[in-house]
Amino acid sequence: MSTQLTTVLAGQEEKLLACIHCGLCLEACPTYVITGNENDGPRGRLYLMRAVAEGRLEDTSSAFAKHIDRCLGCRACEQVCPAGVEYGQLLEASREVLSEAQPKSDVANRMLRLVLRYVWLSPWRLRLFFSASRLFRDLGLARALLKLRLLHSISPRAAFALALLESSRPMIRGTGSSSKSVRGDEPVLLFAGCVGEGLFSRVNRATERVLHAHKLNVTTPTEQVCCGALHAHAGDLDGARQLARKNIAAFESKSDAPIITNAGGCGAMLTTYAHLFANDESLAEPAASFSARVRDVSQQLASTGMRTAETSVETCVTYDTSCHLLYGQGSGETSERMLRAVTGEKFVALNGSERCCGAAGIYNLLQPDMSQRVLKEKLDHVRETNAGILATGNPGCQMHIGAGASLSGIPLRVCHPIELVDQAYERAGVYLAADDAD
Repeated sequence: MSTQLTTVLAGQEEKLLACIHCGLCLEACPTYVITGNENDGPRGRLYLMRAVAEGRLEDTSSAFAKHIDRCLGCRACEQVCPAGVEYGQLLEASREVLSEAQPKSDVANRMLRLVLRYVWLSPWRLRLFFSASRLFRDLGLARALLKLRLLHSISPRAAFALALLESSRPMIRGTGSSSKSVRGDEPVLLFAGCVGEGLFSRVNRATERVLHAHKLNVTTPTEQVCCGALHAHAGDLDGARQLARKNIAAFESKSDAPIITNAGGCGAMLTTYAHLFANDESLAEPAASFSARVRDVSQQLASTGMRTAETSVETCVTYDTSCHLLYGQGSGETSERMLRAVTGEKFVALNGSERCCGAAGIYNLLQPDMSQRVLKEKLDHVRETNAGILATGNPGCQMHIGAGASLSGIPLRVCHPIELVDQAYERAGVYLAADDAD
């Protein structure tokens, strides 16, 4: 393993040497702040990467793997780095080799590889998985099992997994709008996402209605697949490329149309397709073109001029920024402004909103102890707001914070900002006006 890993990281020498060791990244790193261990911060991890690349660190199965696995991959360090170190790409390069070198006795990682390879890469198996998950959730089985407190003592990880599923339920009243399918002149393409369509289809429908209200012609390509984020974060870059190729082909029919996302993790991944295929002569240009078209729904509304309305919620609303929406897509502020436009005086700022919540894909299941420590800090700040609703622009964050709040006894409803925009538009009659105009 050392030889292979040394070769991979040696190929990233220029990026590794970009670090000037200033340490500005440390306080931005959630895991370093919690442990105080240099190796749990970006600078320390870069030192480890360099040691492996230069052949000075042989035992990569212990110290190196431990601290790389502990990284949330939130990319907050990139935001504050004066040297522009592309830490996220270096992290994925490290994990690409480590994913194949995990001990066979590591059940969690073995299960992860099997699920990513045999479920997430197969559209019909993935649809079956989410259909079963929705049925389990909607029949109330997850809720019933959570009420059996015995499960929490037997397997806290299983209990939290059930709480994640339960937190994907609708938390605010849906509009049930019957807005017509007629659309405007400007075409846009919706990236629905696997978790998004599988567990949060209501968010996709709300996104469509809101875009329609802004005279946009929304199409959802049927051949699209998972964005590949889970594969990339787990180091399975081949799997990520396999999915990326299908998405590039699925969205090429309208090559100039913006690709709209409502999930920070998906959006950040889609914008990295250019990097994934940078050395592929046949796909480098299409991938770069694809990535350049990706934008969050809040970015699209900001560019077209968002219609204002007032939500009917009676409680205070706060906002937590998805790391990948903020650091990957650079649209955390536009998502917050979108929310403020409909909540007005009911909006209350969340201290540490820019900080990772600890979800990080399936990090919360693979690194439960560290994830829970990061989540505790987030929930402490949520309590300070006294808000009854928290909005966040990523399904993983939504489920993670919702599960943590539920298990901690915090009366909090978690939703996507677009759901509150959708609700406000229905209340203000925006959809009726848009249909009449059509």
